[in-house]
Amino acid sequence: MDWQNMLYQGWPAIIRTLLVGTLAYATLVLFLRISGKRTLSKLNAFDLVVTVALGSTLSAILLQESIALAEGATALGLLILLQYLVTYASVRSRGIARVVRSEPSLLVRNGSFCHAAMMRQRLTEDEIMSAVRADGSAELSGIGSVILESDGTLSIIKS
Repeated sequence: MDWQNMLYQGWPAIIRTLLVGTLAYATLVLFLRISGKRTLSKLNAFDLVVTVALGSTLSAILLQESIALAEGATALGLLILLQYLVTYASVRSRGIARVVRSEPSLLVRNGSFCHAAMMRQRLTEDEIMSAVRADGSAELSGIGSVILESDGTLSIIKS
């Protein structure tokens, strides 16, 4: 095993990582600003996949010498463009929206747990009560409903 090569491969590789990393990061920030707030919003499953893909692509640009900055910037731009197109289509088509986003789920109704919905969403009473307490209520009696939103947050609606 070549320890020296594993720990240090010379200044050209470090300088490339610094230069390409800075430019790729600046490109990603520019693309995210152009793409709008939706790209940076609370994540539903689709947005999370795109975000992970962006991070993975940025990492590949930084560390793989075989990927030129122009190719990496094209890949970043493509991911953001595809996300824009899918979200654009999902705003205009309920069918596409259903495929891309999950529907909100009613977990508490009129102060009572909806156990079937809780089981489908894999949530416990303790997790819901934690959200209720965080919202300022001590018990369910004053709660009209608790909804699991498509981005994973719990909305508390008082009665």
